[in-house]
Amino acid sequence: MNAAPMLQRPAVCVRCLLTLGLVLAAVAASFAYLAIDFGALVSRQSLASMGRFVAEFFPPDISRDFLGKVGWGALQTLAVSALGTLLAMGAGALFALPASGRFGPAAQRAIRFLLNLLRSVPELVWAALMVLAVGLGPFAGVLALALHTTGVLGRLFGETLENVPVDAERALREAGSSALPAFAYGSLPLAWPQWLAYSLYRWEMNIRMAAVLGFVGAGGLGQMLYFHLSLFQQAQAASVIGAMFLLVFAVDSASSRLRRDLAPAYG
Repeated sequence: MNAAPMLQRPAVCVRCLLTLGLVLAAVAASFAYLAIDFGALVSRQSLASMGRFVAEFFPPDISRDFLGKVGWGALQTLAVSALGTLLAMGAGALFALPASGRFGPAAQRAIRFLLNLLRSVPELVWAALMVLAVGLGPFAGVLALALHTTGVLGRLFGETLENVPVDAERALREAGSSALPAFAYGSLPLAWPQWLAYSLYRWEMNIRMAAVLGFVGAGGLGQMLYFHLSLFQQAQAASVIGAMFLLVFAVDSASSRLRRDLAPAYG
């Protein structure tokens, strides 16, 4: 009678254990280097100070004149995010063609390097540079969002084109169509729903960032919030923060509905 085969113990992944140990060591070293004192954060004195600071934001300023200023700032923030995203959609669509390899590997590498460069610079840094270039105001915010978002959407659009089946476009080319109509009627309808979903998602992110760019002089609600906080006008700052929340909530809801209605396949 043959003995039942013994179960083999799984081999120990030495590399996995070593990686885990290095990660834990890095986390421990980070806490030690930063000297984070969690006890001071939850101490009675700290909690009392935070409570007094939060209480200064209530009640918010809901006077008619100030709410009118807040509404204008919200419209400016919305316009900055929408226009910046729209410009990035156009530029990203143009860069997507060479980024997908349609003009050869050399052009693909060059455009992908450019797109990596654009999105590697944070929006706040772009905003600071644009303020120096064009001055204070919402135009600097539009340019900052457009530059960073172009790097993001260009890469996403290009990867989408790479994954689109080329059978329809190839059939049109073999039937005698030129390159542009073949792309417009063969590949673009397949890529467009995904492009739209990506663009709407980036618009959701840009509406939040547009509210922050005002801290470096790019206009909108962020600039109002920075102004009132710097003057310790917490009641006015509370109204601006509330407007930010309502604006972000409205844009998120509208964007989600548009994605469901216009790009159901990609949700």
